[in-house]
Amino acid sequence: MKSFVYPAIFIKDRDEDVYRVLIPDLELTTDGSFMEEAYLYAKEMLKAYFSYIEKYDLDFNQPTDFEVVKSSCEKEDIVMLVDAEIET
Repeated sequence: MKSFVYPAIFIKDRDEDVYRVLIPDLELTTDGSFMEEAYLYAKEMLKAYFSYIEKYDLDFNQPTDFEVVKSSCEKEDIVMLVDAEIET
């Protein structure tokens, strides 16, 4: 098993009433109707991404330090670590 952990930015979209999720290091995005759903979708997205990366032996960006990502966000944004484990 390999584990990957990346900071993700959760942004509340008040117009569409969803949480947008961005993993900036990998340029991945998803969303969910509520925070828990958005977090689960982000985990699944990260798992699918790294399953593909491992299968085809591709390069990928390393995670940026959590505090660096957090300091670059708006005050109302939420930054959390999202992890994924894949079988190798």
